[in-house]
Amino acid sequence: MRDPADMPMKHGISSIRAAARLSVAPMMDWTDRHCRYLHRLLSRDTLLYTEMVTAPALVRGGATHLLDFSEEEHPVALQLGGSDPAELAQAARIGAAAGYDEINLNCGCPSDRVQSGTFGAILMTDPARVADCVAAMRAAVDVEVTVKCRIGVDDQIPEAILPEFLSRVGAAGCERFTIHARKAWLQGLSPKENREIPPLDYALVQKMRGMFGGLHLSVNGGITSLDQAEAFLDAGLDGVMVGRAAYHDPVSILAQADRRIFGRADRGDGDPVAVAQAMQPYIEAHLSGGGRLGQVTRHMLGLFAGRPGARHWRRVLSEGAHLPGAGPELVDRALAAVTGQPA
Repeated sequence: MRDPADMPMKHGISSIRAAARLSVAPMMDWTDRHCRYLHRLLSRDTLLYTEMVTAPALVRGGATHLLDFSEEEHPVALQLGGSDPAELAQAARIGAAAGYDEINLNCGCPSDRVQSGTFGAILMTDPARVADCVAAMRAAVDVEVTVKCRIGVDDQIPEAILPEFLSRVGAAGCERFTIHARKAWLQGLSPKENREIPPLDYALVQKMRGMFGGLHLSVNGGITSLDQAEAFLDAGLDGVMVGRAAYHDPVSILAQADRRIFGRADRGDGDPVAVAQAMQPYIEAHLSGGGRLGQVTRHMLGLFAGRPGARHWRRVLSEGAHLPGAGPELVDRALAAVTGQPA
């Protein structure tokens, strides 16, 4: 576990690329600021992403509160959704001014809502538009502009579309891509099914690594352990992005990441008990600002996944966090089941 006082300030492009060796995927309803603060206590170096924020929400809706984050979260990237170059450029400018280290364009989300807005995975069908968006964003900000994409959608042939997509968007100024190694089926599959049913094609992503030596390529999709992440890195990929596994069992993915992925021999493996205790001042500050306990503790449910007392830990937090007056003492009660010490 790391000391919050030692957490880094804003990163430059080179250090962000180093952090991208391992990243936690942007996940709607999950990777909010409270989740990211928890993850940062477990790993100093792993790159963290926001939930997707739509450019229209920032530019037309004035929803800049969606950009709130703690300085302790660095290195942290903002993921934007949109398809209008001018609007995305303006949103990127807002994000960079807010202090984000990277601006990422979502070209992979398959939800109906995203499709209706003509962004997300459907952009895989229009690499020229994506190139225009990237060029406009690059011109607007000094931080790195990146893209998260799929290997294709619907009836596209990934072996044909993905090289074209990388080539055109790369030529527009994007030098770093995260590739979810599955197709997205925009018709017939739900977003959940799109994360599980289309087969993974890691070999294609590896092939892109050989074809595009000048690009920084990370792989995403179906990765559930640091062993897998290390294997991809050893095979020559520049980075690995982990999604649901990092959320449901953050200790297994993140507590050893600094040592195993980033070579920080001086750092031990994070202790989930110490992490839970370190969250207490953050929780107290959140509550004093008018927040609710459950907004933070819902992200802490997986801290003891697979460990003795985990079920009781989850039950105490789940049942008690939303009750009137719930406060930090609930975390102490939940910890008692894990440590065997009185709350």
